[in-house]
Amino acid sequence: MAQQLEQVRHSLAHLLAAAVQKHFPDAKRTLGPAIENGFYYDFLFPTPISDHDLEKIERTMREILPSWTSFEHKVVSEDEARSAFVGNEFKQELIGDIVAKGEKLTLYTSGGFTDLCRGGHVENPAHDIPADSFKLEKLAGAYWRGDETKAQLTRIYGLAFESKEKLDAYLTMVEEAKKRDHKILGPALDLFTFSDLVGAGLPLWTPKGTLLRNVLDDFVWSLRAKRGYMKVEIPHITKKDLYVTSGHWEKFKDDLFRITTREKHEFAMKPMNCPHHTQIYARKQWSYRELPQRYANTTMCYRDEQSGELSGLSRVRSFAQDDAHVFCRMSQAREEFLKVWDIVHEFYTPFGFELRVRLSRHDPAQPEKYLGDPQRWETAESMLQDIIAEKKVDAIDGLGEAAFYGPKLDFLAQDSLGREWQVATIQLDMNMPERFDLTCVNEKAEKERIVMIHAAIMGSIERFLSIAIEHFAGAFPLWLAPVQVAVLPISEKQLEYAQSVSTKLTEAGFRVELRDENESIGKKIRAAEMMKIPYLLVVGAKEAEAQAVAVRQRGAGDTGAISLDAFIEKAKGEVAQKSQ
Repeated sequence: MAQQLEQVRHSLAHLLAAAVQKHFPDAKRTLGPAIENGFYYDFLFPTPISDHDLEKIERTMREILPSWTSFEHKVVSEDEARSAFVGNEFKQELIGDIVAKGEKLTLYTSGGFTDLCRGGHVENPAHDIPADSFKLEKLAGAYWRGDETKAQLTRIYGLAFESKEKLDAYLTMVEEAKKRDHKILGPALDLFTFSDLVGAGLPLWTPKGTLLRNVLDDFVWSLRAKRGYMKVEIPHITKKDLYVTSGHWEKFKDDLFRITTREKHEFAMKPMNCPHHTQIYARKQWSYRELPQRYANTTMCYRDEQSGELSGLSRVRSFAQDDAHVFCRMSQAREEFLKVWDIVHEFYTPFGFELRVRLSRHDPAQPEKYLGDPQRWETAESMLQDIIAEKKVDAIDGLGEAAFYGPKLDFLAQDSLGREWQVATIQLDMNMPERFDLTCVNEKAEKERIVMIHAAIMGSIERFLSIAIEHFAGAFPLWLAPVQVAVLPISEKQLEYAQSVSTKLTEAGFRVELRDENESIGKKIRAAEMMKIPYLLVVGAKEAEAQAVAVRQRGAGDTGAISLDAFIEKAKGEVAQKSQ
């Protein structure tokens, strides 16, 4: 079904180009692939088009679809291909690239429309594509081949699914996602902000947002501490030499914030932590008896992302990683992987995420993308396959998804809207220990090469919080909420009692907010509910006299009055269970 749907989407990209050609015959076509949830096609229009034009283009797609009863392909010579696209410099460039690679040039035709293409279509679009299963979505700008120095194009995005029902379900999910957009909810809940003076992609965290980050980080650390990890700390910059040795400079030098000192030394702001951690391990010669060494470090990283790629907390230039690295013998790697696997599941269970596992391995057809020899990769990937078999999970095959230094197990979480996100990752690295000459002294008093395990549970805390905010729609469970309880006195007469309630809750370990502003109780309740606080404790004369609180629970409303001690006991149990 997945392959069939991809072919449907690619066929619709052709149909889109045909419809555009009918309305804008001078538009120059470029490329139109299938993508997740649909398809797109990039054009160079002689004059700009608008969203209003999408309606007539979509109508035309439906009108001509019945005439598309087959896809016929023809292998042609270079001259034939070039003559088919006279005046289109984009197609001419593609033809030249295909010829240079020694590949065949093929033209595909359906309904009288011909395009340069490698194939991958449905046999009979009129029959295989329901006319109500697709929709043009939006316009966007795009550079030819993603190069900002080249022509700026107009990209038309379309959605396509197996049926109208699935298309409608996706559109409903998109509308719900807009209501949960972390870029709107985060500032509304006073969690984070951005400043033009600080710069795009550089989030600033408020007291509430910082509390939220700390609760998450403390949770991860509690799970690691039980398994023998030790905290370390590292600087935010490094000499270029560290990344040259690790291999990051060659791969990512254009993504780094680079610093030239007054003495003309070249430094970089760290985009990741692993090379620094190798140098903590390398400070001394270790005996095999002292391994594994497990280092944990939540620290900021920096990457020079392009402005057009930035998106709220999902894609930023500064982010914190809850990073950890294990230095161990190969014979210990399996056990250490299993420990991290358990941490991942303990961490994600309270969120209600369903996790899937992907074995991200290297692509032997593209050896230039990876460090190390094929035998080392085969050994590493075999170990990860054994772990998957032991855990009895049906893992996704992630061919080509490995890190450049080693294979990994990626965990994919499905949120409350059914969207899937890559979250935690465990990576086996046999290359960095080689490049940094990391060893231990074994039982024979010989130096033995060790391996390195990279373990990120949230990964980027910023990106994880963008997912969590939308997953919970900002209504965090009690254990996670930055403000767990708000105390609301009905009038100034109950302020002293409200203060004592707030103090007792704080001493019991809760994060408390006392709403003592001079407003009506109705306004106080509405304001607190807008901030999605789990519990509101209303105190009036009756409650003060009885040493009680009137409880309003988020989503349930007024649940009645109980003693403060009873509420504390109940809420402590809820926090301990980390229930949703």
